[in-house]
Amino acid sequence: MAIIGLDVGDKHIGVAMAIGTLAVPVAVIERTEEEEDMERIAALTRDYETELIVIGLPRSMDGSIGAQAELVLDFAKSLSNHTDIPIDMCDERLTTVTADRLLRESGAKRKQRKANIDAMAAAVILQAYIDGME
Repeated sequence: MAIIGLDVGDKHIGVAMAIGTLAVPVAVIERTEEEEDMERIAALTRDYETELIVIGLPRSMDGSIGAQAELVLDFAKSLSNHTDIPIDMCDERLTTVTADRLLRESGAKRKQRKANIDAMAAAVILQAYIDGME
């Protein structure tokens, strides 16, 4: 089953993909107009023959739904109006910290880390989701 993972931010959307049990970073989408963002994601789902979309939900550290999480939930609702692919949410607390650590450990320079952090965070989110399925 092909799964796409998304790390939705105000300026970027990190994209990861998994076929089987390993999530890998794929791309970073620069946010523009909502319709255009939705179409780019829909195109990726078609390209990868996606069967599930997993979106990171940025809960507060106490587990509550804050303002940013509300924006992501609105994004997920909008995306569901643009695709028939099922969408699931996954807690994404501390994924950016984990993604940055992984990029540092891989030897990525600061500029490379900045360019790839959102896609790596999406991969961390997706991997956590996949691991939770087993």
